[in-house]
Amino acid sequence: MAAIEPLWTPQSLADATGGTLIGDGAPAIGGVSIDTRTLQPGDVFFAIRGENSDGHAYVAKAAQAGAALSVVERGRVGEMPAGAALLAVDDVLGALEAAGRAARARTAARVIAVTGSVGKTTTKEALLHALGADGPTHASAASYNNHWGVPLSLARMPRGCAYGVFELGMNHAGEITPLSRMVRPHVAVITTVEPVHIAQFPDVEAIADAKAEIFDGVEPGGAAVLNRDNPHFERLAAAARAADIETVIGFGETAGAQARLLSHALQPQGSTAIADILGETVSFKVGLPGRHIIQNMLAVLAAARLAGADLALAALALAELGPPPGRGVRTPLAVKGGQALLIDESYNANPASMRAALAVLAGTPVDGRGRRIAVLGDMLELGPQGEAMHREAALATAGVDLVFCAGPLMQALWQALPENRRGGWAPDAAALLPMVAERLRGDDVMMVKGSNGSRMGPLARALIARFGAGADALGLDAGP
Repeated sequence: MAAIEPLWTPQSLADATGGTLIGDGAPAIGGVSIDTRTLQPGDVFFAIRGENSDGHAYVAKAAQAGAALSVVERGRVGEMPAGAALLAVDDVLGALEAAGRAARARTAARVIAVTGSVGKTTTKEALLHALGADGPTHASAASYNNHWGVPLSLARMPRGCAYGVFELGMNHAGEITPLSRMVRPHVAVITTVEPVHIAQFPDVEAIADAKAEIFDGVEPGGAAVLNRDNPHFERLAAAARAADIETVIGFGETAGAQARLLSHALQPQGSTAIADILGETVSFKVGLPGRHIIQNMLAVLAAARLAGADLALAALALAELGPPPGRGVRTPLAVKGGQALLIDESYNANPASMRAALAVLAGTPVDGRGRRIAVLGDMLELGPQGEAMHREAALATAGVDLVFCAGPLMQALWQALPENRRGGWAPDAAALLPMVAERLRGDDVMMVKGSNGSRMGPLARALIARFGAGADALGLDAGP
């Protein structure tokens, strides 16, 4: 049996980064870490200096945890613990970027990059499933899509992968170009363009232009996969062609889409669909509910086909797709009067994802006297239009029985609701928690959603901690 090739050796990492090895490190490196809390024995630790912490302060902890090597700034070597195995570099983040570029250069994998205002992480996870059915596939962990997350994900890519999938994010113009040039995708996917981070842009067209930066790194002969149903399709397609991308594929229901939805059936725990993917009729199931999920699966199947994967295997694998944390995870709650269901959509929020989540909630069946309950926190970074966008979002709650809101912006939505659907408003998520806990009853289905800064994630976790399955429902304290 052939020996497994290490992810890196100290020397190969030194060659990639231009660093100097100091001390005796492990002969092989099995992983890459920037956080000692998750570091595994045999990992290399990059001591990145961030806004809130300096990784150099954790080199001793990394060594104690079994790090093979720590990457540090040359000028800080004297501060490091005696005997620690080090790789001294001019700039640690720059070294991580260099390692990422080296990992990309040494692989023969077909690479797909994903961006978009909504649905990036779910689409990336779906591609991991779809491509993984055809061959070894590496993908970004969690939502590692920024200036440190992308090079970290690249540096973790094993040499022998058949496919690589990377998520690229931004909240300002100019952020995606360097990430795309680092990833050098063969296929670039833009899920959609919506007024997300609009506070940082003059208009939605400028957001589309920022997303189009993904084309800057596409390999010669590569392809772009774009949402044909989005009003910015033609703008994005023109940008792709301007970047010398000849293959531009549209996905959606619009006539002319090369990845076109022919029919679908929505179900509470998932959906089924029939689509024409680049001339081939495909039937598939997806293990997540929602019309928006089916839409993005068209992009997944088109990208998989363009990357050379077996389309039948890719379609079959989508049935096993589950929700990433904070993006639709369902948890039963033992409450007074029986069992309720929590749908945790708390990872983030914007007008488009809010509409989609509320549509899923409205389509979720309830038993007996159960109610559909939305617990909503502020959607942030919407600029001067924020209050109006929250007010307009009240229209999307039409299929919901009761709405609770937290935050100053959500007060506009709450006031726009009919009196009989107002559950309660509070200035923040912590103050809203006891109101929600008191009103929950058996057979209710509750969805929690808001931007990360609105702190709806902790609210969802607090509800799970209090009412988690197996709790004594009749003895629960509904107070804070």
